[in-house]
Amino acid sequence: MLWSVLLLAAGASAHVKSSLPSVPSGWKKVRAASADESVTLKIALPAHQSDVLEAAILRVSTPSHPQYGMHLSSEEVRSLVAPSDETTDAVTEWLRRNGIKAKVDNDWVSFTTSVAKANNLLNTTFDWYQQDGDKTGPKLRTLQYSVPDELDVHVDMIQPTTRFGKLAAKASTIFEVYEEPETQPLANVKVAADEGHPTCTGCIYPDEIRSLYNIKYKPSASNKNTIAFASYLEQYSNYEDFTSFAKAFVPEAAERNYTVKLVKGGLHDQSPENIGVEANLDLQYILATSNPIPIREYSIGGRGPLVPTANQPGPEISNEPYLEFFSYLLSLPNSQLPATLSTSYGEEEQSVPREYALKVCSMIGQLGARGVSVIFSSGDSGPGDACIRNDGTNSTYFEPTFPGACPWVTSVGGTYQTAPEQAVYFSSGGFSVYHKRPLYQELAVGKYLKKIGTTYAEFFDARGRGFPDVSAQAYKYAVFIGGRLAGVSGTSASAPAFAGIVALLNAARKSRGLPSLGFVNPLLYAAPYAFTDIVDGSGTGCQGRPEFAGDEGGSAKWNATEGWDPVTGLGTPRFERLLAVAAPGVKNA
Repeated sequence: MLWSVLLLAAGASAHVKSSLPSVPSGWKKVRAASADESVTLKIALPAHQSDVLEAAILRVSTPSHPQYGMHLSSEEVRSLVAPSDETTDAVTEWLRRNGIKAKVDNDWVSFTTSVAKANNLLNTTFDWYQQDGDKTGPKLRTLQYSVPDELDVHVDMIQPTTRFGKLAAKASTIFEVYEEPETQPLANVKVAADEGHPTCTGCIYPDEIRSLYNIKYKPSASNKNTIAFASYLEQYSNYEDFTSFAKAFVPEAAERNYTVKLVKGGLHDQSPENIGVEANLDLQYILATSNPIPIREYSIGGRGPLVPTANQPGPEISNEPYLEFFSYLLSLPNSQLPATLSTSYGEEEQSVPREYALKVCSMIGQLGARGVSVIFSSGDSGPGDACIRNDGTNSTYFEPTFPGACPWVTSVGGTYQTAPEQAVYFSSGGFSVYHKRPLYQELAVGKYLKKIGTTYAEFFDARGRGFPDVSAQAYKYAVFIGGRLAGVSGTSASAPAFAGIVALLNAARKSRGLPSLGFVNPLLYAAPYAFTDIVDGSGTGCQGRPEFAGDEGGSAKWNATEGWDPVTGLGTPRFERLLAVAAPGVKNA
């Protein structure tokens, strides 16, 4: 390659920045990329003062700190993550020498070029890869890339390159729909006399969730306190289902609506065949716990060419939903940001390049510093699914989730039953392989680790960030989908329900003239008494791995136990106590 020749002639060498041992499981190469196809890449530049951002986030998020609640502006955060002039100059000059025009936006450098130039620049080979079952089409990726040695310290990562991923909604199963013919209108569906609303067998309903967590507080609606959720993978919420749900379960919201913001080519298709189970679930249970707080859906695009050919490749869209979405949010002024953001998507942490996971997590931290509480579902596979390392050894190892194990998110696990609540079998949890344990959870997680001793010690990193942080009901939520009621389970149910509770706390703070909570974990860990400790049940996974053949069900499991545990976190919310902590003096009525 020309670039390699130039390096050798100059006596320089290249540093492999990221590499994969093979094509990730579930993906296959479908064709080679043509030299004249277009590729758009983003270079993440390292912050000049890498430790300053973390300290700033904790200052404004720790209740005992004098600067608690003094959230940073967009400009202040940008200054904290800005690279040095030397870094920016080195990267842009490198691109200029290779005939590439770049756009610089603080800690990001983006450019569009041909596949041939990108291959030469990064000493790599881009090809088209397809994920099994993915309807959004092939993705342009590579298995490794390099930068000149002298640029290594100036580049955090370049993506999309080795970032394949298996982004998925964390909704495990649609358990049940009405047995009536699909053509039967909702108005004709029988209503159970003892319930007063449509029912599905074994489902849990909004009034039960509000009662279980003692949610009585009714704030006034204010556009200054918006709760939002993110929809990926062409998931579209449905206006008619929203109205049906409100009329059935939140009648005071029967005339309400919600707003939709399209991001990076996102759509909001209302055709019956494109109703999104995940999007409807998020929307309806945010309404259930946070009404009447305004709700906003972000629909994030990312569809690439469906049938790319050498002659008609179509436009290349990066399909990097987290980078695209969080970059978009961070570009907004604080006044346009939601106070609470719920996301029910994730994937195995090990499937994500380390530098990518760290960068995205930093972006989430930046939102927290600016006053946004970011909530993620923990996942639906207990300690893990396949539980196989992807480093080529195929050894057994638990599988934390991304971004659910990021220390700047509030990670929500799952429970079921109500008397008493128990950990639900699919609730994911564990310990990050990329993020060290943050100080705010050191005491709680340390007690748990001391309790379990050497149990499973060879299958996880005890130094890692423990997750989830909290939990909520996650089993068979009654959701309207296409005019019919279904029972939907997963931590994608518990996450929006808990996010709605955080939105209520933000509303209560606003009523007292206080700022939003922002990154909320330090407050939660400082008030474990504001949660019902879940001590029954377990999260199970890793079925079929030989190390667990002698265990019950042939699976590994995290048990719910006294105190924090890696299946239910601190426990489920006691709203009246959370309200007293977050907004002293506001009554739960």
